[in-house]
Amino acid sequence: MKKTNYRVSRRTFLSQSGKATLALGIGSSLVGSAFLTACAGGSEGGESAKSILSTGFEQMPLGYDYTALEPHIDAMTMEIHYTKHAAAYAKNTVEAAGEEGVDMSKPLEEVLMNMSKYSTKMRNNGGGHYNHELFWKIMSPNGGGQPGGDLAEAINGAFGSFEEFQTKFEDAAKGRFGSGWAWLVLDKNNLLQIGSTPNQDNPLMDISDFQGIPLVGIDVWEHAYYLNYQNRRPDYISAFWNIIDWSEVEKRYNTLMQG
Repeated sequence: MKKTNYRVSRRTFLSQSGKATLALGIGSSLVGSAFLTACAGGSEGGESAKSILSTGFEQMPLGYDYTALEPHIDAMTMEIHYTKHAAAYAKNTVEAAGEEGVDMSKPLEEVLMNMSKYSTKMRNNGGGHYNHELFWKIMSPNGGGQPGGDLAEAINGAFGSFEEFQTKFEDAAKGRFGSGWAWLVLDKNNLLQIGSTPNQDNPLMDISDFQGIPLVGIDVWEHAYYLNYQNRRPDYISAFWNIIDWSEVEKRYNTLMQG
């Protein structure tokens, strides 16, 4: 696991730390408490905080055609990735939830935050389902560019510049040995962190040694890029900046900060 910590403003840190403290006892950790507190918050643009941040147990429809992200992600990869790999994770997550008595009316995140209580089947598939649902949501055929508003200010303040942020995020993604994910998260102390997790683990899991609430995640399993990029993982990671939907990431960030 590789991670880099970046401190946000003192005012923001104190504000968010206070909110997390009020939430103690709701979740299994301060990360979980902060997430649940944010979900119970207000709305942005007519959307509830829960709908912006939380994930269900069923696979959601893809918000664009399989061809929409070309040439950065080819149509065949998108179709196989969504209909085979991600669909299997979703199916197996529902199976595991049924076997383990999980209340599927609650967000999947509540399971992830207490993953130490569940089976390996739930860990692998629940993690895979959550990770992919976020991945689809933060990509768009109209993506690319740079974030704006408070998120842009936070990235510049934390990393020095957007370009420095890109470099550190790419390093985390390229440096993940084998299969896994790279992430930008807010941690329990409201620090911006970049890191990675193996396999289908993610930073919400209480068993992960890299923890936080995900804002951005990139899949670096070979099935995510091999048809088009073969062994050139760095090229795939670089192409990701052309399709990342910063408006969606901003929405997650703003909702967490207001929660």
